[in-house]
Formats: sequence, C-alpha cells, structure tokens
Amino acid sequence: MGYNALMYDVIYSKDATRSLAQLPKKQAQNIQAKIEAVAVDPYAKHNNVTKLQGREGYRLRVGDWRVIYEIADAHLVIHVVRIAARGNAYKE
Repeated sequence: MGYNALMYDVIYSKDATRSLAQLPKKQAQNIQAKIEAVAVDPYAKHNNVTKLQGREGYRLRVGDWRVIYEIADAHLVIHVVRIAARGNAYKE
C-alpha cells in the first residue's frame, strides 16, 4: 500500500452544491468527508460505492443520502453530479 500522491480533485455540479447547501451543516460535512476519502483513491475498495448500472458513473451511499459521481481519469477529477435522498437520487 503505497501512498498515492495524485489525489483526484472534486468538482461539484450546481445541483450538488445546492443540495449540500440545503442540508444540515453536520450532514453536509459528513458527505463531503466521504467524497474526499474516495478522491484519495477512487478505484480502491470502498464499502459504500457501487458502479451504476445502465449509465456512466458511481454511487456513494452516506446514510440515507446518495452521491452520484463520475470519474475523469484524464484530468484526475471526480465530478459530483448529484446529491439526493435515497428515493430521488436516480431520477433524471
């Protein structure tokens, strides 16, 4: 387990930023901390991460919240597309 100095940058969509702003501060901080943990090594085995079926991207589960994100390896970026409650996360 070598140290990966190439941590991915995290970019939030307007929708994701709006969702975070509406959450209680502690909840928003918890979600951001989980996203940052994934950004250190996006392809490591993370307990609450699943590759999405039928579309590009991944899903991170944080309690009752879901974070939908895509990885742009060429730019070392994780693009957070959506942060939503469990029932609404997959609706376009």
